[in-house]
Amino acid sequence: MQKVVERDQNVVNEVERSKWKRVGLNLAKDWRLYVLLIPMLAFLVCFKYLPIYGILTGFKWGDDADVLYNSQWCGYKWLENIFFGDSAPVFWRSFRNTFVNSMYGLVVGFPIPIFLALLFSEVKALGYRSFLQVCAYLPHFVSLVVITSIIGLWCEGEHGSYDGGMLYQAMKSIGWTVADDGATVNTATLLSQPKFFRPIYQISGIWEGAGYGSIVYFAAVLAISPTSYEAARIDGASKMQQIRYITMPGMAPTLSIMLITRIGHILTVGYEKVILLIGDKEKAWETGDIISTLVYRMSGRDSATAGDAIPQIGIVADLFNGIIAMCLVLGANAISRRVSSTSLF
Repeated sequence: MQKVVERDQNVVNEVERSKWKRVGLNLAKDWRLYVLLIPMLAFLVCFKYLPIYGILTGFKWGDDADVLYNSQWCGYKWLENIFFGDSAPVFWRSFRNTFVNSMYGLVVGFPIPIFLALLFSEVKALGYRSFLQVCAYLPHFVSLVVITSIIGLWCEGEHGSYDGGMLYQAMKSIGWTVADDGATVNTATLLSQPKFFRPIYQISGIWEGAGYGSIVYFAAVLAISPTSYEAARIDGASKMQQIRYITMPGMAPTLSIMLITRIGHILTVGYEKVILLIGDKEKAWETGDIISTLVYRMSGRDSATAGDAIPQIGIVADLFNGIIAMCLVLGANAISRRVSSTSLF
């Protein structure tokens, strides 16, 4: 028995001694693959890890980059400022708008690509299905500037002999083109009114991304074995019962992963589309201002607000936003692991 134990121990020791040798052999064997990883690693280091050092500037005094990196520490002054100080109203407005817009996108926008994938899977004519998929994917590949320009034309109000855009005329026909102060919106656009911004933003986002987002779910549907559907049809299951008991359980792992990923981005809303839609419409900032636009304006990149820019405000606001997003991902991942045994990590 002692000889067996000694033999096993010798094997373990030999494996430990040759560990790095085996790693080196594997690297030498697949060196081409590891060379291909170098650009990705360089991108991560340059654009994901090095900027983390800039977070320190949110805890220092100063008004420009040189002073920020060499000035004295100020503690939590700027955090207190955005939570309870002069910047608190603007920060909490942007935080609320970010959360509300993202929740609308999650509740309304998340199921629609799933429905599209189910509809595509039921179209048996391959040519017709391909045509529908291309039409659904197309808006995703159109420039964001073009998308927002089209939306602006649709929402444009009356001026001169022009009766307004298509969406404006539709809203006018049902009496919804009345501003918050009771005046009729006739020389502006629907986007100039805070109450119209969120619906337009969400509907345009669904139109732009639902088709492209359905690709993952459509692949998950195709991965389900056709024999399961054949057995269900033999047992007399209706189409809705097949979707309920076969399709949805088969898509469950993909749905869990995509939902966790979506929750992780619930407070990450890009500033580009918001700024392009709002432009110089000051009143629309009431419902359109989000964390990323606050960071953009406080960084001094917006010429209209460059004089009032405080870079530290944008930095600590973005840091707080990132911490909340990380907590949401960890929480959603833990819940998914307990409920469905599917998780990111």
